[in-house]
Amino acid sequence: MKVQIVIGGKAYEVEVDVEGGEDQLGVPGHLPAGAATIQSTRVPTAPRPHSPSDVDGDESRVCRSPVAGIVVRVCVKAGDELQLDALLVILEAMKMETSVTAPIAGKVKSVKVAAGEAVKLNQILVEFE
Repeated sequence: MKVQIVIGGKAYEVEVDVEGGEDQLGVPGHLPAGAATIQSTRVPTAPRPHSPSDVDGDESRVCRSPVAGIVVRVCVKAGDELQLDALLVILEAMKMETSVTAPIAGKVKSVKVAAGEAVKLNQILVEFE
């Protein structure tokens, strides 16, 4: 069955499958008795978590996720002193593990993820002091 919907003032014709068939609706092209018209509205979106605004302006003090995936293991905690390339987090994406290492030597200020958590591309994993 084809239905016309209006989103943002623009009309679209879409085809939908009706469970039980079109005969369940009565006359084709007409809404059944008691049906409601749905009006679309724009919903404001919240700022994305772990966006660049999460950082106090110093990108060199954070480690971001190189892939979207699942945190398999977190190898550091707040207060740990690290050397360059120390293992921070292991991520799994598409059945492959990715080792995320420290981009700088320094002290861990905070860890923003936990094992089992899903992360997005460029999400902050670890902050450094």
